Amino acid sequence: MTRPPENTAPYPATLDQRILDAALTLAEDIGWEAVRLIDVADALDIGLDDIRRHYREKEAIAEAWFDRADAVMLQAAASEQTKPLPELERVEDCIIAWLGALDRHRRVTREIILNKLEPGHLHVQIPAVLRISRTVQWVREACGRPQTFVLRALDESVLTTLFVTTFAYWLLDPRGDLQTTQRFLHRLLRLAAAFGRLPPLPRLLRSLDARAGAAVPRRRGGLLEHKP
Repeated sequence: MTRPPENTAPYPATLDQRILDAALTLAEDIGWEAVRLIDVADALDIGLDDIRRHYREKEAIAEAWFDRADAVMLQAAASEQTKPLPELERVEDCIIAWLGALDRHRRVTREIILNKLEPGHLHVQIPAVLRISRTVQWVREACGRPQTFVLRALDESVLTTLFVTTFAYWLLDPRGDLQTTQRFLHRLLRLAAAFGRLPPLPRLLRSLDARAGAAVPRRRGGLLEHKP
C-alpha cells in the first residue's frame, strides 16, 4: 500500500473505522475486487481475528462504508444550517451530504456496487435493496417528513426513486463533480414537487389517506376507539 489510510469517519478512529479506511485506501491502489482481508490486516499490523471481531466478511466492510455515509448525512441534517431550511431543500441537502461522504472514494464505491450487481450474488443483492430502503427512511426522519398511510407510501416510493436515480447519476458521472450531481437532484426534486401539485392528484391522495386513517383505531382516554 503506497498511502496510509485516512480517517474519514465523523467520529473517533476506532479499530473498526481504521479497518474500513485501510480497506478503502488499499482499494484505491488495487481495486475493490483485489482487496484481501489479510492485506488489510498487514497494513494495520493486526491479525485477521482482529478484523473478524468487527467484520464477519469483506462485504460487511462495504456495508460499513454506507453506514458511515448515513451517519454523515444525519449529522449534516442536525446542523444549524440545515434545520431551518424548507423541507424540499433539507431533502436535497441530506442526499448530497450522503453522497459527499462517499465522494472521496467514488471509484471504489462504484466498484463495490458493480460487485453487488454481479449475477449470482443474491446474498448481497437482497441486503442492498434493504440498505436503500433503510437510508431512505433515515432521509425521511432527518427531514421530518410528516406523511402517513397512503401519502407515506407514495412519499417513500418517490424518495426512493429520486435517491436511486441520483446515486446512479453520481456513480456514472465522468466529471466526478458533486455540484453537477446536486444540480441534477435539484431539478428532479422540483419536477417531483410540480407533479405532486397537479390537479386532481393532491385531492385524490388526501382522500385515500383519510380513508386509510379512518380504519385505524384512535387512542382516547387510554382506550382504543375507531374514528366515526
